[in-house]
Amino acid sequence: MNEKKIENSNLNLDLDLISLFDPVVCKVEVDLTGWLYDLSGGNGWKVDSEQENDNYTSFYLKQGDRVAEVTLYHSGFAQVDIDGQLVFHGDMLEKTCNKAKLNYYRIDSGDKILLN
Repeated sequence: MNEKKIENSNLNLDLDLISLFDPVVCKVEVDLTGWLYDLSGGNGWKVDSEQENDNYTSFYLKQGDRVAEVTLYHSGFAQVDIDGQLVFHGDMLEKTCNKAKLNYYRIDSGDKILLN
């Protein structure tokens, strides 16, 4: 049997590592105006208002006389209507939405953490 000897590593680990049992918050963060630019081809979208629910948050944006409604569900699912036309419907993380990022935060301090 071949045994491999592990030598000293240059890796310095923080003593305050998060364990698998520590609670974390997972958030999908979206660049709304950048995403609408990608979906509509138009620049200058501005958030007009928002409405929050237990399961989702809806954002209402305007660009001149154009209107958009972006509904972001807490599950990562989204729906985008521009001028009454459905232009996106699905999971932002599975589809090609490069404006959405999944981030994790410590529940006790709110500090952003990296998970591998």
